Amino acid sequence: QVQLVESGGGLVQPGGSLRLSCTASARIFSIKAMAWYRQVPGKQRELVAVLTSGGSTDYTDPVKGRFTISGDNAKNTVYLQMNSLKPEDSAVYYCNFRILVGELWGQGTQVTVSS
Repeated sequence: QVQLVESGGGLVQPGGSLRLSCTASARIFSIKAMAWYRQVPGKQRELVAVLTSGGSTDYTDPVKGRFTISGDNAKNTVYLQMNSLKPEDSAVYYCNFRILVGELWGQGTQVTVSS
């Protein structure tokens, strides 16, 4: 069973930056898209950013201009560079790979933005 392993979360002050990484534990072929979601207690998981196999990206409005998604298909790795972080960005962040037979999820990494 292939797993997605995330890293890079933590505590940061408002205005700071973090870079999240997510790597598959084994080689995955035919990834249709890689994405990052986030979830806070009591709310639904929301899509933050997506990177398609064709190189297109899309972001939820609150993070546009601050977050950047990038990926390395050969390494089966996706990144999320988060700049100018705000307290409302605090959440558990999950990576997601959409593949031919379904999708894979990471275990989640906590991001806390607080002074």
